Amino acid sequence: MERKEFNFTLPKHLIAQTPLENREKSRLMCVEKNPDKLRTGKLEHHHFYELPKILRPGDCLVLNDSRVIPARLLGKRETGGTVEVVLLHEVQGDGGVRWECLTRPGKKTMPGTKLVFGNGELTGTVMGTGDGGNKIIEFDVDGIFMEVLERLGKMPLPPYIHEELMDAERYQTVYSRESGSAAAPTAGLHFTHELLDEIKANGVEFCYLTLHVGLGTFRPVKAENIEDHEMHAESYTISKETADTINRAKQNGGRVIAVGTTSCRTLESIADDSGLVTHGSGDTDIFIYPGYKFKCMDGLITNFHLPESTLIMLVSAFAGSDNILNAYKTAIEKEYRFFSFGDAMLII
Repeated sequence: MERKEFNFTLPKHLIAQTPLENREKSRLMCVEKNPDKLRTGKLEHHHFYELPKILRPGDCLVLNDSRVIPARLLGKRETGGTVEVVLLHEVQGDGGVRWECLTRPGKKTMPGTKLVFGNGELTGTVMGTGDGGNKIIEFDVDGIFMEVLERLGKMPLPPYIHEELMDAERYQTVYSRESGSAAAPTAGLHFTHELLDEIKANGVEFCYLTLHVGLGTFRPVKAENIEDHEMHAESYTISKETADTINRAKQNGGRVIAVGTTSCRTLESIADDSGLVTHGSGDTDIFIYPGYKFKCMDGLITNFHLPESTLIMLVSAFAGSDNILNAYKTAIEKEYRFFSFGDAMLII
């Protein structure tokens, strides 16, 4: 299957640069998942605050509660010159705090380079080079590393967002609690506490899992044949309570609806052939593209994704490539907002 099959032309003005003032007022396109072979799926246009009326009692929403860390550090090299570091994930060290990082300029952050952040309350040493040229940095801090990072770090916004984010909490879901992501699980950005309460009051269950999102989610697919693409790995945790809630919904005939591709990838990584899931932790590098047979998920809430990305390949696997490309064509015509701060889609 060729990468170009997932291409489309998106006008730049449809790339949302800032979040809406009210999260739940984003638009919501509902896409029919299983149309017959002679037509594309039916499309309906709503707003996200209408979701409680669209879901059914007995449905189960699965949300990713990962919280974005302020993973972007701006500092200086000890020998002079500025440096930008983006933390990707923590790695095992010899007692120190070590992270695999992106660095800029990469050629001037070779092993042995000393880095200084803030007024020297955080320093680092480049210890080595990892996969893809990423750097392994050991940090030295007087105090608790994550607390210092909260003060010095900035949100690592996606490369297509060029405007300053005035409120860092707008790049967090309202239910985020487990710190560790380098990017937000953006399908959940549309929820408010009040909307979640209304959904629950209507007989819909919801539960939480954790998948820490890496910047690999923005890595383009370069292989012409998508089967040759190497998917990045991300760590997940799912509790027994969440597994029991999902399995109970499945057994009672409810629909399991993943909020975001991260929740989807976690569910499909741990589900057995009957669609039931077990609790536990691990890493997943599952790559879902057309031809994949879904085991657990019955519905998906997601945003509108980049052309030729692994994310549009995943939603195409779930709803059909022609179906999704037709939905995207309509979204462009009706000027939906795209990507992280954009509008939402419900496939069901």
